[in-house]
Amino acid sequence: MDIVDLREFYGGPLGSATRRLVGHHLRSRFQGVRGLTVLGLGYAAPYLDGWREEAGRIVAFMPARQGVARWPNQGPGLAALVDDTDFPLADASIDVAVIVHELELTEPQAMLRELWRVMAPQGRAIFIVPNRRGMWARFDSTPFGHGRPFSRQQLKRLLRDQLFSPQQWDNALFVPPFDWRFLVRSAPAWERLGLRLSPGFAGVLMVEAIKEVYALSGAKRQRKFAKLRPQIAVPSLRREPARPRRPVRAVS
Repeated sequence: MDIVDLREFYGGPLGSATRRLVGHHLRSRFQGVRGLTVLGLGYAAPYLDGWREEAGRIVAFMPARQGVARWPNQGPGLAALVDDTDFPLADASIDVAVIVHELELTEPQAMLRELWRVMAPQGRAIFIVPNRRGMWARFDSTPFGHGRPFSRQQLKRLLRDQLFSPQQWDNALFVPPFDWRFLVRSAPAWERLGLRLSPGFAGVLMVEAIKEVYALSGAKRQRKFAKLRPQIAVPSLRREPARPRRPVRAVS
């Protein structure tokens, strides 16, 4: 979906309900951004509004294939159009990143490597992706119905391979993805019921992952430890001088 489709979705009733439901999970589960530098990647602007007053610095990066929209509507612009494999940021400059409408639509390994570069040591990245088992991934009338959905195990393996350690998981969007008035109005009730009865069938998966600084991916770990083969110590060929024997005393 391009920037026009995304803005139209979040400007409608179902998009507004999506922003409230996912934003509630985001703020309640993943707290503590006061004074920190926050990056939104993909189309994260609808979920960053609640952090603008709290964060020290905040910016929204939107990929070139999608397009960019002004954000926020008032005040200085905080959005930029970028290549999602080459961010105009210094190494270790981001404390918290929110990634939505991005991981499922791009080549994830290259993007995650670049994200790892700009994240501070032990920085937190919050990924919001379509759930493979959920209903939202099956209908292309919403942004979560495009691209490649993930199961929890697939997302965990992908993040670990790129040196991110998943820590906290959450589920959101249990209301059916239809722009019907009675469904939109009852969305909070659907959310409470879904979390209690069938959390595995949520529309989106949310995970907070920590940047690992010293960990190695599986392939790198094998290459590194393959060199650490045990070596056999070769004994010295130099003969030590013979020690004089002590005389043996006879005992009567």
